[in-house]
Amino acid sequence: MDIAPHSPHAQDAIAPHLTVLGIESSCDETAASIVRRHADGRIDVLSSIIASQDDQHAPFGGVVPELAARAHIAKIDGITENAMSAAGIEYDALDAVAATAGPGLIGGVIAGLMTAKGLALSLGIPLIGINHLEGHALSPRLASPCPFPYLLLLVSGGHTQLLSVSGLGQYKRLGSTVDDAAGEAFDKTAKVMSLGFPGGPALERLAKKGNDRAIKLPRPFAGKDHADFSFAGLKTAALRAYQALGDNPNDAKKADLAASFQRACADILCERSGKAMDMFLTDRAETHKPHRFVVAGGVAANKTIRAALQDLCSARGFDMFLPPFEFCTDNAAMIALAGVERLAIGDIDDLSVPARPRWPLDADSAKLSPASGSGKKGPKS
Repeated sequence: MDIAPHSPHAQDAIAPHLTVLGIESSCDETAASIVRRHADGRIDVLSSIIASQDDQHAPFGGVVPELAARAHIAKIDGITENAMSAAGIEYDALDAVAATAGPGLIGGVIAGLMTAKGLALSLGIPLIGINHLEGHALSPRLASPCPFPYLLLLVSGGHTQLLSVSGLGQYKRLGSTVDDAAGEAFDKTAKVMSLGFPGGPALERLAKKGNDRAIKLPRPFAGKDHADFSFAGLKTAALRAYQALGDNPNDAKKADLAASFQRACADILCERSGKAMDMFLTDRAETHKPHRFVVAGGVAANKTIRAALQDLCSARGFDMFLPPFEFCTDNAAMIALAGVERLAIGDIDDLSVPARPRWPLDADSAKLSPASGSGKKGPKS
């Protein structure tokens, strides 16, 4: 198909809408989605297709990067075709292709990004490399308007951060985890308790049957004058508590531990978010209300945590925005959304855009304070 490249600036000025194909492959979900942005800013999700790899990784109790990359390669063409079919459009209706360019498991990121590059080249349309974290940051806007500025809690299996969001691409980190992410702590605790994979949802289901005050667990950094997180100590405490239950703990004791762990995580997220709210209000000159608090990422699907954060927002005078449950975990609709928003302002990439295993959403503050972990290659997130 021979379609001449076009200027997104010119098209946005005359076209009634922009339509973008998004591709997501940063971990163990192979996903494609079509999102349309209308001239007035309204967003329509025309399709969202996700292929899970849970069956492949379940025997190992966690994601195996090489298996994930192979699964992406095997599925991605079919998933993309399914997304186009479900949207009821042809490829010549696309204005751009957006794909996760990082951070994530590099084999998976490459699989999705190379697919997007091939489509952009063959269709003669722009390519947009998306930061996976920006997809999460914008995801509540898939369901309803969420004007800037807002305070963002990004909480997932790989990331736990608090950021002040002033606009598209304008992110200032207020706090981050100094060790493990909240979602990782959920998954590792579930693995210790032999709850199956994926661990976070399994632990949440078990917690419904338990007493969340039965087992005393720590709340790291509680009362500290910053907005950083730490979950490694909580994870270790949960391991020791499980070992103290004996070799074959009954279901009631396991449920009590699950509930107590979940409550500790909710308390930590609320207490640290409350500190970030203070920082957010101090940092901003305007005092207009309502103030907005966005919660995004896989852990945002946890109903106990959602409820606790809603109570915090009600007490502090913030309006809370969350993506629908289906857009909390990794999905391509959020990638397409970030792509269509960037296309609307003419922010596109060329075919040299690299795949990145690490790509901080706020690169400047991450260089100054890599609180989300560091190593020879720099900040993890």
